[in-house]
Parts: sequence; C-alpha cells; structure tokens
Amino acid sequence: MKEQVLKAMREFGEPVSAGKIAEITGLDRKDVDKAFVELKKDGAIVSPVRCKWEPAK
Repeated sequence: MKEQVLKAMREFGEPVSAGKIAEITGLDRKDVDKAFVELKKDGAIVSPVRCKWEPAK
C-alpha cells in the first residue's frame, strides 16, 4: 500500500493531498490516510504546503 501511494505521488509530480491520491489510484481514502501516517513516520514524504504532500528528496 505505501509503495503504491508513493509511486502515485512521484508520478503526479507536485504536492498532492490524500484525497487526490485516493482519486488517482482508486484506493479507499482511509487506506491512503493510513499509508500517509506510516510514510510520514518513515520520513518518506514531506509537506511543503499545508495539507499537500510529496516524496522526500
């Protein structure tokens, strides 16, 4: 799940919200939110703009 979310973020190419990731991937929003929490803990994503996320450099 985390890898799928991260891949979609990279393909989108700009900071994106969890709702947009759910829309792009077809995954359930709750699952995307859980993946975001884990990715934040791992330091794999960062938030350059409020409520939008992108892969860490």
